[in-house]
Amino acid sequence: WAVLGLALVLVGLWAPCVVSMQPNFIVILADDVGWGDLGANWAETKETPHLDQLAAEGTRFVDFHSAASTCSPSRASLLTGRLGVRNGVTHNFAITSLGGLPLNETTLAEVLREAGYSTGAIGKWHLGHHGHHHPNSRGFDYYFGIPYSHDMGCTDTPGYNLPPCPPCPRHSTPAREARKDCYTEVALPLFKNITIVQQPVELSSLATLYVDEASRFIQRASDSGRPYFLYLALAHMHVPLTPPLPPAPGRGIYGASLSEMDALVGRIKELADSHGKGNTLLWFAGDNGPWAQKCELAGRLGPFVGAWQRQRGGSSAKQTTWEGGHRVPALVYWPGHVPARRTSHALLSVLDIFPTLVALAGAALPPNRRFDGLDVSPVLFGWSDVGHKVLLHPNSGAAGKVGEIEALRLAQYKVFYTTGGAMACDGSTGPAERHQPPLIFNLDRDIQEQEPLDVASREYQAVLPAISRAYAQALQDIAADNVSVADYSQDPAAIPCCNVQHVGCRCHGAHGATLDPHEEKRTPWLCL
Repeated sequence: WAVLGLALVLVGLWAPCVVSMQPNFIVILADDVGWGDLGANWAETKETPHLDQLAAEGTRFVDFHSAASTCSPSRASLLTGRLGVRNGVTHNFAITSLGGLPLNETTLAEVLREAGYSTGAIGKWHLGHHGHHHPNSRGFDYYFGIPYSHDMGCTDTPGYNLPPCPPCPRHSTPAREARKDCYTEVALPLFKNITIVQQPVELSSLATLYVDEASRFIQRASDSGRPYFLYLALAHMHVPLTPPLPPAPGRGIYGASLSEMDALVGRIKELADSHGKGNTLLWFAGDNGPWAQKCELAGRLGPFVGAWQRQRGGSSAKQTTWEGGHRVPALVYWPGHVPARRTSHALLSVLDIFPTLVALAGAALPPNRRFDGLDVSPVLFGWSDVGHKVLLHPNSGAAGKVGEIEALRLAQYKVFYTTGGAMACDGSTGPAERHQPPLIFNLDRDIQEQEPLDVASREYQAVLPAISRAYAQALQDIAADNVSVADYSQDPAAIPCCNVQHVGCRCHGAHGATLDPHEEKRTPWLCL
């Protein structure tokens, strides 16, 4: 009885960290945000008071990485816990794509819905919009958002981009001059479930719409008595930027847009707390690093400048395997469970969101496949600060075959078998280079990735065998897995269009076009 009494006391002391009921989950994914875009990470940043408060009330992860350094692969990995070489999504889908995240891949939303959760996705999807690839067919009870990046269609108020893009056409005119990097003929659609409710989207009101829709979803889920999973994939900080007001002197367009994103996240936190503080885990992260070729419209890398690559030309941010391409800001807030004012140096990834939330929900991982993510709940709770021993970084467009694993991390060592630079602000690119033996950087001493270890050095020779073993084992594990293949075929019939009779697919008035996601017709300009 004395032992039992002591055990009960210990359980009582431990209780704040024990999950006694299914928590709510909110995952906020920012687009093209830099590690240095959070003031909590980088003192020069002053536009993020709400995110900084979130860091103060939760845990900040400073060695957190996206699963790829471009849009579709990163999002596919978040929702499957698997790298693109396993789930099949190795590069971005187009507005004409017939496929998407392979249908034999199980999403986080599908697992949580089976476990009793209300599931909602708000914002950018970019994992296929045609047929059964639509979010409503991938485990989400509710969807409100844009099916891909918001620069992949014209709008009436194009916002700030480099190069600037023209507004949508309003009348039938002779063919307009094609603009590099601009979608000029088909308007950007906004979906509510399977209905297009705006085309073109009013970008200036998008942030407000997302908050309103999130509020309604959370309220509906709370009224139902079910736990909820909300996946909020922001348009910020991807171009075009559409700050709500003219930027104040010294802040610039990017700073004004960053402030808008920060306020949006603050509002979501308030909504979560208003329905029972401590009932909801909020996880904020980025999908990849800044898009450097957008110059002053791109985010801040912080110290992760990839100096070795920049000396040779090109960007070391988005689309690359340098730290600036995949090291992203990450915060977790869960009062009573996740320690406040804590900074974790554990090596973590977007890949970990899937297995961690599944475990916290009391659900089981899908069988017959292997996962790259880990259940990192002990790290969240502050019981451990150990994450991945090895983390793989797939090629994401700058060099090498997309999706292939030619860079990795082992402890403090960053390893490159292939390097290359994406397009930089000055228009330069860094040519792809193969490295055998590999380049190895010690990030503990060289966070800027400036000077690789000397191949002849004692340190290089000591660590190379462990790196070679880890790399070989990772490739063998992938080869032995059930690997999916995404359909990247394209057809103009897949383009979302709510009014085929109007130039640019423009919708008149508030009505939209409801399109059946289970139909795969090849009628021109119909997508779903």
